[in-house]
Amino acid sequence: MNRLFINIKVDREERPDLDQIYQTAHHMLTRRNGGWPLTMFLAPDGSPYFGGTYFPREPRYGLPGFADLCERVAAAYADRREDIAAQATELREAMMDTVPAAPTAASALDASPLAAAEAMLARAFDPVHGGFGGAPKFPHPTDLGFLLTRESQASRDMALTTLRRMCEGGILDQIGGGFCRYSVDERWEIPHFEKMLYDNGPLLGLCADAWARGREPLFARVAEATATWTMREMQAAEGGYHSSLDADSEGEEGKYYVWHRDELAAILTPEESALAARRWGFDGPANFENRHWHARVAGSLDAGEESLLESARQKLFAARERRVRPGCDDKILTSWNALMIEGMAHAARVFRREDWLHSAQRATGFLRGTMWRDGRLLATARHGRAHLDAYLDDYAFLLSALLELMQADFRRDDLDFAVELADALLDRFEDKAAGGFFFTAHDHETLIHRPKSGHDNATPAGNGIAALALQRLGHLVGNTRYLDAAHGTLALFWPRIQQSPGGFASLLRALEEALRPPEIVILRGPAAETADWLARLGANPLRLLLALPNDLGGLPAALDKPTSDRVNAWVCRGVSCSAPTANIEALIN
Repeated sequence: MNRLFINIKVDREERPDLDQIYQTAHHMLTRRNGGWPLTMFLAPDGSPYFGGTYFPREPRYGLPGFADLCERVAAAYADRREDIAAQATELREAMMDTVPAAPTAASALDASPLAAAEAMLARAFDPVHGGFGGAPKFPHPTDLGFLLTRESQASRDMALTTLRRMCEGGILDQIGGGFCRYSVDERWEIPHFEKMLYDNGPLLGLCADAWARGREPLFARVAEATATWTMREMQAAEGGYHSSLDADSEGEEGKYYVWHRDELAAILTPEESALAARRWGFDGPANFENRHWHARVAGSLDAGEESLLESARQKLFAARERRVRPGCDDKILTSWNALMIEGMAHAARVFRREDWLHSAQRATGFLRGTMWRDGRLLATARHGRAHLDAYLDDYAFLLSALLELMQADFRRDDLDFAVELADALLDRFEDKAAGGFFFTAHDHETLIHRPKSGHDNATPAGNGIAALALQRLGHLVGNTRYLDAAHGTLALFWPRIQQSPGGFASLLRALEEALRPPEIVILRGPAAETADWLARLGANPLRLLLALPNDLGGLPAALDKPTSDRVNAWVCRGVSCSAPTANIEALIN
């Protein structure tokens, strides 16, 4: 490698711009889906001409050995440079076609893609195990959030069934909390054991919403376990959240998480061991590599067994803590932190948990204090050192998280920060000519391609979240510039959403609120009473709820409602607000 090439190792989490470009190039060159690790061979100008995901050390599985491959690729570049240059030109043109063209006429938006997306998800839905498609299965929290807010009970049931099966499966760490990245089987039983911050934040919020719909104890238990795991294992002393936990420990995937039967007998009482075996499937065949057991909910609990099972769980957790732990990627990424802040703040609203809210506010304080400099965000930090200019997702996700934080506990600083972020997002990323937002800022280094995607992936689409958050903030503070930018984004992606709405759940949420602005409830009155109203009204994902005590000053005109010695509530849609009411029952009903 060193003899033939200049080798550059890229952390895809710190440079998602490069990851997007070369994953797209790999797909176009090979007609196969990409993945990690990804190896791409580039010409000096950065144009890729060959690549692949996995290459073995020696030839096997029909794949060439990597050393031989390097020789052949270098020879091809030396002997066929003109052909490679021509291919690079074609590739760049093809990549430009992935950026939607500016609309030629004003688009009349309608709700038809919402129903079409529901139908597409229904066709892929697994009614037995939940989720979409077969193995491997990924959580897809953006799709689940879309379904959970539908009017159709069938659509909501798809989301609830999937969340139940995940919460009962091995993709959830039944002993220590937190969701793993994906399931290798269709039953959610055996995960890839890596735990990612970007999954756990949205899934925490979804479990809270699922609990709010039917008060199922399962969802409350899993929300508690996920929030506890996050604060215990992922939150740094300075406030931000770490990125991920490795799948491996001592060189073996899952070793930290799986069990032998004799361990249970040694750690637990006979009564605890029998219950744990029945509940978590240790009384059946080994389910991991035919010699280990990984816990999942396999049996029901009888009345009064909850405390005995909890005693067993705590003992197993304590024993597991003495093992060699998986490595922690302690980078603090702005975008992933924002997803966890939003999930934690939303769950705090639903369950009225001050400790969860404090965790989210600490992380926000870290981002503002460390990652926000001179009116611009930075993308990543480690050991207090922040660097790399932030991307669209960083700005959009953090803006959305601030809107959730303001509903949990309105702080004027959060509103000010949200407005600063929104203005910076527009100034640095908006395509004012065509609409929508580039993934990289206008002053970012020049690369072979500048992506502008509206499609959700492992994380929501930055364009979708930007449009949704700007719309909401625009209504809250009365700024039409934010609303216009959101509409321009929807207009840009409208032809693609109409043609195939699958994978556009974030933009579809923005579309829905563009067609019918969200209900905004503004509470004004004495601080203690507004806090009580806030708790009683709960957290409806289709409603924005702000509690503004009388002593708050300097509010935007749209929020600056009259004060009085009792709580009054204004219900608004867009710029239209109802007369104030002091009857909380009218809002609850």
